[in-house]
Amino acid sequence: MEKLFYIDSYIKNFTAEIKEIKEVDSKYRVLLDKTAFFPGGGGQYNDLGLIDNIKVVDVYEENDKIYHVLDKKPNRIHKVKCEIDWDRREYGMQHHLGQHIISACFNNEYKAKTVGFHLGNEASTVDIEGFFKEEDILKIENMCNEIIRENIAVETFNISKKEAKKLKIKEDLSKMHNDIRVVKIDDVDMNLCCGVHVKNTLNLRIIKIKKFEKYKKATRIEFLCGTKAIEDLLKRDNYLHKICKMLSSNEEGAYKSIENLNDKLNEVNRENRRLEEIISNYEIKEIIENAQKINNMSVIVKTYENKTMNYINKIANKISERDDMVALFALINNDKLNLLFACSKNLEQLDMNNLLKDSIKLVDGKGGGSKVLAQGGGKNNGNLDSLFDYVKMKLKSN
Repeated sequence: MEKLFYIDSYIKNFTAEIKEIKEVDSKYRVLLDKTAFFPGGGGQYNDLGLIDNIKVVDVYEENDKIYHVLDKKPNRIHKVKCEIDWDRREYGMQHHLGQHIISACFNNEYKAKTVGFHLGNEASTVDIEGFFKEEDILKIENMCNEIIRENIAVETFNISKKEAKKLKIKEDLSKMHNDIRVVKIDDVDMNLCCGVHVKNTLNLRIIKIKKFEKYKKATRIEFLCGTKAIEDLLKRDNYLHKICKMLSSNEEGAYKSIENLNDKLNEVNRENRRLEEIISNYEIKEIIENAQKINNMSVIVKTYENKTMNYINKIANKISERDDMVALFALINNDKLNLLFACSKNLEQLDMNNLLKDSIKLVDGKGGGSKVLAQGGGKNNGNLDSLFDYVKMKLKSN
């Protein structure tokens, strides 16, 4: 079978003869006499597109034959028109070569190997051994874009295993056959690769590293290049323009305005926490005064709305710091219900975990915790009063 994608990776349309059609699991495996559909490999996904105006849903290689999977059986077998999904192909070619360049820059600059590569639909990632700082990442990004600017031709050729050894190819050649495909970017990079690539580095247009993070013993780098990177930069520029217009300033002024807003927001949040602390102290004092006495315990039953579980947790913790206290709290949010049971450490005869698990069944819920603090969630099904009555009955029996 003639592999047109290796002869010219820019072929978008071609005409072929259908040599074989096999029906497997209600789909049709089509074998052509030649194909520009790349079956995937080297971390790059396969092509999709149309054959005889029928969608190609998968392409794979088996026993040196490339099969095209269709939902429908083609109507003809001679001079069949075929079309590649070019957006998908271009994205794959650009990001595959982009990974080659990023990996080469890290290897050349820091002697760091590539340990992983994932070609995603919205962004791609490459994992580089070791950990890097922001200035290292920016340095590599600049190096990559300088290589793009130099418009270096991307060469592909086949060599024997013996020739590969002479070229000092980095990869393990022990399991390779004699026919080995090499991708070479001048003196920047040379390695084995069965993927398809753009013709020169300038076709990448730009490499933009979006973010980076530690991943196991490596640094995972998310990047965009080519058409996708340009689209992303234009979109971000549009948002930046809207932000500047909203703040009536240029880019630098917008950053300073947002920085000031962030400082003010932090100040407001600090003030809110201070006020919340004051309010909670008043609330604790009031609810303790109105606590119900059961045996030697002060039992507080309270239902909250428009509050957070963090706030309720804070109240419960402060109450349980005192001796002989039990807090039975509920938080209602539309049809959902959250429960929090807490007690003082000196009440060793009580177990909030068992108490919650026993009673929360009344609201079709689940939960758990420790002897002194337990939480859970269920449905706001109208049984909350019955639940509290049941818990108080259980407390009386202790």
